[in-house]
Amino acid sequence: MKILLAEDEEQLSRVLVAAMQSVNYEVDPVFNGRDAVELAKKNSYDVIILDIMMPVMDGITALKEIRKSGDKTYVLMLTAKAEVDDRVTGLDSGADDYLTKPFSLKELLARLRSKERRDDQYTPNEVEVGDLALNVAEQELVSHNSIRLGSKETQLLNYLMLNEGKEFSTSDLLAHVWKDDEEASEEVVWIYISYLRQKLQSIQSSVQIVGEKGESFSLIR
Repeated sequence: MKILLAEDEEQLSRVLVAAMQSVNYEVDPVFNGRDAVELAKKNSYDVIILDIMMPVMDGITALKEIRKSGDKTYVLMLTAKAEVDDRVTGLDSGADDYLTKPFSLKELLARLRSKERRDDQYTPNEVEVGDLALNVAEQELVSHNSIRLGSKETQLLNYLMLNEGKEFSTSDLLAHVWKDDEEASEEVVWIYISYLRQKLQSIQSSVQIVGEKGESFSLIR
């Protein structure tokens, strides 16, 4: 998984990063809420971990900004024992879970493993971008008319729609959509991008997948 960690205590941040990297998670650490919001706009993450008490922008405000942009990434808040009201506010503002400081690294890693196992629970069944709607369960794509997608087409388009406007390298898409297929290659990604472009045109959607073979791709309306 790719994780964004916003924690202003640098020593604690280093410990958390080392623990998550030890189990092969990719971690981007920042030290205030504003930087967390900016990175969340640019990159796609599987989990965002936000400390509540941070300089420049606190975790609650950062969470509200992230959710306001339409970002549905799973968010785990870090709170002090005395911050009961902040925990409630965080959950009401769109947090998915929280950990109370001090916490054990084992508990944090257990929460992240649980998130991996239950990934589908946090993915909406219907996604909309502009004039385009995707029903994930039915694998149906609808705009001015409708068309059925294959399983991988659905997974790929769902991922791009959930992260509208963000750029992904071919290796990023391989890691997220073909993570269980060791034989998948960059050529496969390009083929599926081409399939989806044809189907977007066939249903006359204004939504596009931009990018060239071997470069980055993004979905725009």
